[in-house]
This record gives sequence, C-alpha cells and structure tokens, in this order.
Amino acid sequence: MTNPIIYWTRRDFRLGDNPALSAAAASGRPVIPVFILDEVAESHGACPKWRLGLGAEAFGAALAGVGSKLVFRRGAAQDVLLDLIAETGADEVHWTRLYDPDAIARDTGVKAALKAADITAESHPGHLLFEPWEAETKAGGIYRVYSPFWRAVKDKNVPALLPVPGRIEAPDVWPKTEDPATWNLAGDMRRGAPIVAGHLCLGEAAAADRLAHFVETRIGAYKDERNFPAVPATSKLSENLTYGEISPRSAWHAGMRAMHEGQPGAEHFLKELVWREFAYHLIYHTPEIATRNWREGWDSFPWREDSDAPEVLAWTQGRTGIPLVDAAMRELYVTGLMHNRTRMIAASYLTKHMLCHWKIGQAWFAECLIDWDPASNAMGWQWVAGSGPDAAPYFRIFNPLTQQDKFDPDAGYTHRWVAELAADPGADARAFFEATPKAWGLSASDPYPDPIVDLKVGRDRALEAYSARAF
Repeated sequence: MTNPIIYWTRRDFRLGDNPALSAAAASGRPVIPVFILDEVAESHGACPKWRLGLGAEAFGAALAGVGSKLVFRRGAAQDVLLDLIAETGADEVHWTRLYDPDAIARDTGVKAALKAADITAESHPGHLLFEPWEAETKAGGIYRVYSPFWRAVKDKNVPALLPVPGRIEAPDVWPKTEDPATWNLAGDMRRGAPIVAGHLCLGEAAAADRLAHFVETRIGAYKDERNFPAVPATSKLSENLTYGEISPRSAWHAGMRAMHEGQPGAEHFLKELVWREFAYHLIYHTPEIATRNWREGWDSFPWREDSDAPEVLAWTQGRTGIPLVDAAMRELYVTGLMHNRTRMIAASYLTKHMLCHWKIGQAWFAECLIDWDPASNAMGWQWVAGSGPDAAPYFRIFNPLTQQDKFDPDAGYTHRWVAELAADPGADARAFFEATPKAWGLSASDPYPDPIVDLKVGRDRALEAYSARAF
C-alpha cells in the first residue's frame, strides 16, 4: 500500500519513545505528521497555548532534521483531518491517547467520524507510564488514595524505550501548511512573552539534557532538598512531560537506574512521577474532578467565588503582603513555573486564609503555567483546598510565615522574586514589573503592601467554617 498515514501529534513532541509515530513509520508507508490548533488547544489559557505552539514548532524542526515535515493547520480537529484525508488519500490516522474530559470528547468524535468514512483510526499509549484502567483495587474499583496506588503500580513492568524511527517515509507531495507565526499565539501573553521565553526549555534534546543533568547532579539529594525553593533541587521536567518532549518512561528508567545505583533521592523522584499518574487515574475515572468538588459535602462550603474581588487581584499580582505567597506568584508570572512547595502555600492561602474557591486558583494557573496539565492542576488545587482526593487532613492550613522559616530561612527565594524586600533587587525581581500588564500600574518602587488577610484571623475563620460542616 502506498496511501499515506496521518500522524496527528498533540502532546507528544518527540521522535524517540513515541509509539504512535513509531507505528506509523514502521508501516513503510509515507507519513504526514500534522499539528492542529483545534478546539481543545484554543480553549487553553494564554501561557499554555503559547507554549504548546512553541513546542509544536520545535518538533517540526526535529522532524525536518530526519527528512520529514510537520504540517500546521488550524480548525476543528475532525474537519481538518477529514480535509487532509481528502487532499492526500490517507486512509489511516494515528495519535497518542489523552485522558482529560475535553480531549476524550474530541477524540471520541474524531474516531467515530473517521470510522464512518472507512478510515482506520489508531490511538496509542505514550503520555503516561500506565494506562488509567490498568490499576484496580482488589475489589475491582479505582484508587482514591495515593499510597495504595503507588504500591499497586511501583513494581509494574515499564517497557523499554522505543528508538527514534530509522526512516520516516515522506509523501510525494506534501499538503499545504499554515505558518504558525500568523496565529500570533504570543499575543495573549502581551509583555510577558519575551520575559517568560527566557525560562523555557524547548524540545526533545533540551528535555533529555535536563533529565541527564538532574540525574547526574541532583537526584541524590532530591528528597531532602526538594522543598527548599531557593535550592535548585528539582528536575523541572513537568514542563517537558506536559508537551511530551520527553516520555515518562524515559524519566522512569533514569530514576530506576539511579535508585539501583544507590542514589537516596531516586525513589522519591519515582513517586512524584507516579503522583502524575495518579492525577490521570482520577481524571479518567472521575472526570468531575476538573470542574466540581470531588469529595461529597463540599458544595455548601462558604467559599467566595468572586474572581474580580480586589483581594483576588492582589493574590494574582503577588501583592498579598505575605512574602512567601507573593514570591511564588511572581515566580509564576516571570517564569511560567512555580516551585511545588510554594504552589501548595499560595494555594492554601487563597482557599483557606482568603476562603476563595479553588476554581479561582485553578483558572489562574491554567492561564499562567507553562507546565499546565489538566489532571495535575485539578487534583493539586482540590488536594490543597481539602475537597479533593487524599486531602487528609482537609483542615490543614499552611502558615506562610512558619513555612518560610522552615523552607526559606535565609529569604533567598523571597528576595529573588519580591523587589520591595531586597536591598538591591536582582534581574528576576525586576522582570516581574516588565512582564505585568501596564494596566496593573505596578512599580518596583512601590511600598510593600500590608497583609490583605491577617494570618490568625484567616486561619480562625477557616477553622470555624470547617467546624460548622460535617465532611
């Protein structure tokens, strides 16, 4: 057969260990890789959508390096694919499975339309270590707590990595492609694009280097140092895993090798990879986690839901008057990332001291994170808020001051990001004011604000709200 195969890439921007691309290439038939800025991608926030486009462009360059090409199209996935099939005579479409509700709805519709047109539709694993349905409790149900989930999957076989395809056959005639530059995905980023761009790690080669550097220099101390935001102890692979620039199997096997070599932090790194798996296990089996309270009894909790409230604006601007919270929010705006320890603290402050709904924070992170992930973002916010899985005790309230004393005792992190607190603000602290919208009217010379919520008052108010309800 000489009919081409369409390889539809979404969040698997890599040549190596890519089951969908490998299957298409192994056929020996021409392969037409395509990236579609479709209805799901269009719904993403400013930073994730921009980063998705940059990842696709980097993947296009990698494909060109092996004699192939990435076709760019914009429109509804089903319509674009059917148009490409009509243009090229393709009779198969391959893609990597995704598991969040929006992706499942899109892919289900696409698969039905392709089958109705007598086109073979093949979905493949690759976004996760294990498929969400592969882990079951002894009773045949899903896992709702992380620890038993970890025990259930930690000894599962993780297949060896697939090599980069030796050859990707090109079609005689390539279909027309759009220029992604005309999409202007940086437009919604406004002044922030050139600032955040300096912190990106784009593409498969850069992701592999990031993993290698982490394993060589940091994984041994990972468990002990990962909670200290001023210490470069984490892998930062969340960005690359989000866009499939590295496969989770690559990270798993590297972590396993380090553990077998006696690196003390390696097992904890593997547990963090499985925490991501747990998030997808939950969003696949309980998709409501993305949009409503996961645990029963929380719908009547008196969270404030006004996302336009002045206090919420202060939180998004990193001007709550709580140094560790503000440092976290400014790191987010400058880099598109936030240290995991301070993510929890900033989220706790919003949902507990401020008593604002977790959906407000979920939406802001979905707007600003370059490592935005629908499953991890939803589970993370609900976990901190108390309404989600494994959130025990649900009434735990992080005290940002004691957290700073413990994890940022020298204020290296807060001074790096909050200019008003540093005698001589560095480039990162100043960059925040270059990235923020002019409409915010912020300046490094502004006085540092007083706390918008007294920590004791906020804590007492939250505990009173908890005690008034039986969860």
